[in-house]
Amino acid sequence: MWMQDVINECPVLFNNTIHQAAGFEKWEPIEWLSPLADDEYSEYCDQDFLDLLEIDLPYVGLSDFWPSKGPLWDALGRAENSSYFLVEAKANVTEIISSSQTQPPESNALIKRSLDEICSYLDLNSEFNLTKNFYQYVNRLAHLYLLRILNNIPVYLVFVYFLNDYTHKPTSKPEWDGALNLMHSLIGSEGHNLSRYVIDVFIDVHPVKNLEGS
Repeated sequence: MWMQDVINECPVLFNNTIHQAAGFEKWEPIEWLSPLADDEYSEYCDQDFLDLLEIDLPYVGLSDFWPSKGPLWDALGRAENSSYFLVEAKANVTEIISSSQTQPPESNALIKRSLDEICSYLDLNSEFNLTKNFYQYVNRLAHLYLLRILNNIPVYLVFVYFLNDYTHKPTSKPEWDGALNLMHSLIGSEGHNLSRYVIDVFIDVHPVKNLEGS
């Protein structure tokens, strides 16, 4: 709900927050393609998210890297300089905890192979089971790796953390900081090789237009 409001009600402020958080030197307007009110707030995954962004993968295809029913992106955007933005949003700390629900053996094997590859590239904690606990965070990094490193597509991964969500479990900035620091410590993802392409943004829902980048 909050992501829908941000994209449809205050996209310019959201864009500004992303640029500030990323430290971009030049302002490049971002056109948000989902979730849009006139598209029934649809979210996209698998080949559909690539088609929406009009991205072709020239070297390693999506199906060669990840099985179907992959990440469902909370928002997708494209900048005028042909950069792309994949957004994953969380409203409270419990939402960062997730495990893989994939069942078919061949799908699990493909996921394991790709996670082993990204674990090696990012020098993550090899003793930590990446399919459990923080699976969503890691599989989003995996897709950034697929696009940015394996296919040379200028993609940025944006993690949006909502503050003070009074509709469910209000989470403060210090609480988010503590939880995220613990996650990064456990999986060994502090300052990894893709960190310059990962943007953390904190949005206060009181009101939603009060945007704070980090």
